Amino acid sequence: MSRWDGIDEFVATAEAESFSQAARRLGLSTSGVSREVARLEERLQTRLLYRTTRRVSLTDAGRAFLARCRDLIHDRDEALAAVGEEDGEVKGLLRMTCSSAYGERYVAPAVNAFMLLHPKLSVYLELDDAVRDIVSEGFDLAIRFGRLTDSRLIAKRLASRTRRLCASPDYLARAGTPATIADLETHAGVLGAADTWPFREGEREIAFKPQGRFRCNSGQAVLDAALQGLGICQLPNFYVDPAIAAGRLVPLLEDATPADEGVWAVYPHLRLLPAKVRLLVEHLERGLG
Repeated sequence: MSRWDGIDEFVATAEAESFSQAARRLGLSTSGVSREVARLEERLQTRLLYRTTRRVSLTDAGRAFLARCRDLIHDRDEALAAVGEEDGEVKGLLRMTCSSAYGERYVAPAVNAFMLLHPKLSVYLELDDAVRDIVSEGFDLAIRFGRLTDSRLIAKRLASRTRRLCASPDYLARAGTPATIADLETHAGVLGAADTWPFREGEREIAFKPQGRFRCNSGQAVLDAALQGLGICQLPNFYVDPAIAAGRLVPLLEDATPADEGVWAVYPHLRLLPAKVRLLVEHLERGLG
């Protein structure tokens, strides 16, 4: 028995507040994770976690132990990464997450090209429009948009995106073309996950709340509804630029276009950033920028 046994399982469970989520993060069975944590508690003669049918939570002893275990794991992983990278090869598994549409169109092709350069690297890319907690879920890297607030993460700007307001020619022929933000009050909106649309007039930022019959958390579905003439949409430029170029959508209120949003690579604070993460971020910066 190693004195390390159970520590990774304990940290993953404490951060995820769930044995099953910890097991998914570690690639183990739920029963195996629970068993290793119980054995760790038995060796320490201390209860580290409270268990209920819905979740687990830290005891006071568990909270103090977690902070020390995180430091131990970081030091161990950094030491292993430094030794493994001395031969100059990028290897191992890199776990990353990104939104679905942007990931499919831009990130996945760039990652695939990077993997061709590094044949000993494996990548798990999870495309999900939810904002994942990459620290507790064990991701090495995430691609995010807009303003970032999580102080546990380091961010590097890769590119930018612009939100564009537009509608189909058929819709505008029926409903007229808005000339001001206030004119949008009389128009049908095709709505995404956000409740408001951002605009900018000079140095002033404006949030407009559109009304409409169609709402969907998929940008592609919102685009399709706008193309079919259900109303006005505001989407990131990578969704609508091809349709605008083809004349299937008409850009609106371009003088009030909001400021560009950053596209960021974010990753946890580490004293030594693994080469696989550092080099992929540099590759994405060149490709997406």
